[in-house]
Amino acid sequence: MDSDTEETKPKHPKKEKKKKNKKKEVEVVQPQSEQIEVEVEVVREHPNKTPPVVGYFPSGFDPVKNHGGGPSNFQVYRHRSMPKRLELVVRPPRSSVEFVGTSYAGEAAARHRAKYALGVLDKEAGTLKVVPIAGNKIFRLEPKVKGVGAFENEPANSTLEEMTQQQKFAETTSIWGTKKDIEKAKKKLALRQDEDPDSQRNLDVKMKSVTVNKKALESTESHVSRNIPPYDASATTPQEAYILDKIILKGEWDYLEDIYNNLQRGEEADFSAYPTFVRNRIERLRKIKDESEKKQLSCIFSYINHLIKFKDQHSFDVLSAKGHKIPNILRHKFSNMFAVSESKRLPPEKISLLICYVLVLTLFSDEFRTDYTDIAKDLSMNILPVRQLYEHLGCKISRQKNIFYATLPVPLKFPELRQRKRKR
Repeated sequence: MDSDTEETKPKHPKKEKKKKNKKKEVEVVQPQSEQIEVEVEVVREHPNKTPPVVGYFPSGFDPVKNHGGGPSNFQVYRHRSMPKRLELVVRPPRSSVEFVGTSYAGEAAARHRAKYALGVLDKEAGTLKVVPIAGNKIFRLEPKVKGVGAFENEPANSTLEEMTQQQKFAETTSIWGTKKDIEKAKKKLALRQDEDPDSQRNLDVKMKSVTVNKKALESTESHVSRNIPPYDASATTPQEAYILDKIILKGEWDYLEDIYNNLQRGEEADFSAYPTFVRNRIERLRKIKDESEKKQLSCIFSYINHLIKFKDQHSFDVLSAKGHKIPNILRHKFSNMFAVSESKRLPPEKISLLICYVLVLTLFSDEFRTDYTDIAKDLSMNILPVRQLYEHLGCKISRQKNIFYATLPVPLKFPELRQRKRKR
C-alpha cells in the first residue's frame, strides 16, 4: 500500500512550470555598419549664386509615393520690393492641393540666427560636398487649396529684414530662450527704445499738443543747473523732497536684493566687501521687523554700494572696486547719466553729481538725519567738502556731542548759486 501511494503521488506544479518557462538563449549578431573613406569638400557661399532651397513636409506627405512617381512642379517666388522675402510653392501632379512655404512667417521668422548645411554623398566618387544653407532658405510646406490666393494672409509688417538687430534678438529669445533670458532681453530692449528711429517720428506734431508746465520746467532747469538728483521744492515732508522713484527706477529694484538675500544667512552673512556706511548700519537693518521696509532699505544700501564702486572704477585705481560686478541695467544707466568718456574717467562735474546721489540716499537711509563721517571716508573725501555738498542739497548742519549731523528741512531751500566772474 505504501508503494502504490508513492507511485500515484502527483508531481509538484511549480517545478513543472519552471521547466516549461525555460528558453534557449540565442545570440543576436548585429550587422556591422559600413565605413567608407570620402574626401570632404565645403562649398562656400557665392554672392552671385543662389544657395540650395530646402522644403520639408511636416505632415509626412510624400508627393512621389502618393502620385505615381510623377515629378512635382515647384517654383520659388521673390518679392519685388523686399528681395529677402521668398516663397516656395510645390504642386504635386493630379492634385487639388499645393504646398506653400514662406521665409517671412512661422518657423522661418525664428530661424534667422541658425546655420544649416546640406551634405551630398557620392559613394562611387568617394566625395562628400557640404553646401551651406541660409536660415531663410528652409521652408515648412503647408497644404493650401489651389485657387485660393497665397498672399491674402501675408503679414504686412512681420518681415525679419524690417526688424532692428535688437528686435531680431528679442524675437528669437522670446521663442527659444529661457524665462530668465526673455526677461533680460525685454529689459535690454526697453533701455534702447530711445534709439529706435520709429519712436522719433512725428515728434514735432506730438509736441504741439503738449501743454508746458512752467513750474515743472523751472524745477527741471534748477535741477540741471544745480547738478543734483530729482526733487520737489514744494514737498511738505522730507520723504517727498527728493523723489526716490526717479532715483531708483521701478525695474531696478529687482537687481538690488543682494544685501537682503545675504541677511537671510544669519550669522554666516559676510558684509566685509561693502562700504563702511553700509556695514555700520547692518545691525539696525537686522532689527527691522517689517520685511517690506527691511527690503527697501537693503536695496537703498545696495544702490549706494554700486554708486561708490562705479565712482572708484572710473576715477581711482581701487582693487576692491575692479572686481565688483554692477548689474548691466545699472551700469548702462550710470554710464549715460555720468557721461563716461573714452578714457573711462568721469568728468569732475559728473563726479559731484554722483556724490550728490549717494548723499541723498544716505538721508533716506538715516531718516533724514545722518552722521556723514563714515560716508566721507567711503567717498575718499574730507569732512568739509562733504558738508558743503549736503548744504548744496538743502540740508542744515547741526552739532550734537561733537558729532555733526545733516538734516533735511522742508520745504527745500537751496543756497544761492554763485556765478564766477570772468577775469578781464
